[in-house]
Amino acid sequence: MNVKNRTLFIADNLDILRGINSDCIDLIYLDPPFNSKKQYKAPIGSPAEGASFKDIWTDEDIKYEWHGEIAEHNAELYQIIQASEAVYDKSMKIYLMAMAVRLFEMKRILKPTGSIYLHCDPTASHYLKMVMDALFGKRNFRNEIVWCYGGRGMSKTRFNRKHDIVLFYGKTQNTFFSAEGASRPVAAEHVGRYNKVDDQGRKYARVKNRDGTYSDIYLSNVVREDWWEVPFVRGKERTGWPTQKPLALLERIIKASSNEGDVVLDPFCGCATACVAAEQLQRQWIGIDISPSAEVITKIRLDDASEQGKLMGPALTEVYVQTDPPLRTDILDTVSQMHLPKAHIHKHALYGEQEGKCAGCYYFLPFRNMTIDHIVPKAKGGTDAKENLQLLCNACNSTKSTRSQSEFIAILREQGIRTDDNPLGTENRLKYR
Repeated sequence: MNVKNRTLFIADNLDILRGINSDCIDLIYLDPPFNSKKQYKAPIGSPAEGASFKDIWTDEDIKYEWHGEIAEHNAELYQIIQASEAVYDKSMKIYLMAMAVRLFEMKRILKPTGSIYLHCDPTASHYLKMVMDALFGKRNFRNEIVWCYGGRGMSKTRFNRKHDIVLFYGKTQNTFFSAEGASRPVAAEHVGRYNKVDDQGRKYARVKNRDGTYSDIYLSNVVREDWWEVPFVRGKERTGWPTQKPLALLERIIKASSNEGDVVLDPFCGCATACVAAEQLQRQWIGIDISPSAEVITKIRLDDASEQGKLMGPALTEVYVQTDPPLRTDILDTVSQMHLPKAHIHKHALYGEQEGKCAGCYYFLPFRNMTIDHIVPKAKGGTDAKENLQLLCNACNSTKSTRSQSEFIAILREQGIRTDDNPLGTENRLKYR
């Protein structure tokens, strides 16, 4: 592990995630933006005063390289993301792409026994479910947890929207899960049913099965299937952070999917609910948030927990605040670009700029079916600069051969493949002598 316990990074979480060693995190909980198309701001006078973030997604929030990275490593996922634009709108495609490149890294850094809980709402939960299925595999899906929270009022056109979704996945089939940790106290009115005691003093109930046999169910192992009883943040727990989640919710997740001493990571930690819950349950933790306000609120909440005697372990020591990504100390699984043509480093970005379409025929193709082409051949003075490169399908690359760009386009137009329309918006860049 190349990051200290109780480290809080104030930075873009993608940069931080890429710097964390592989296979070293036991549990990831993330409460990312939901693509709600809203601007959030903490109220003046609250502990979180000054915190603000936008949940509005535009082209400025992604890089062209991400298209190629996703398409190269998981072609099916890229198709899912592309389809979301047609079903929903472009903002959903941009949002899912920004999430996907981060989820790639989260999967890498999870231990084989690790778990990930993705908190979202119905705006994007079904789209994120497909992204998670494509990344982690449908066989590693564990639960769709529905957390309902109360509220007054009633819409005249629909039922009130009063629940969030938490998608629970394992990295492998060997995911750690504690039934005891996941259990909740049985309601007082039901305790009486557990009226038998074994030789170890444990209470249990004997239940008759449909086939006439009997099973013994122990009081300590009862796992409540619902999450309805976890209330929304209230009282002194409120910090003013716009999207704060209750400690009780995080405590249940952490108890179910980690042991004492395990490492819990929250890459969108905000007001540090996951970090505080991990500290109280004697887990190690790492938090990441892009807002500088996260540092202030994290320290306030941990100090409050310490003063109230809620920390089960040794007294809290220093929180390590960093802005630079950690340096990986494991073996990097990368291919040295020294052995690749210089032009190859631009392939991911070109794939994004061309939206996965061939610059000749405009057909959408998988990343591996694209070939880098020098618009002006190197033999005629062309360079490896990105401005002199395009991606072509095999058929178009064969048609172009050693021809000039103008000759190549003329042939495509004669064949009816190319018209004067240019849906890629790259015509000016591709006009070379």
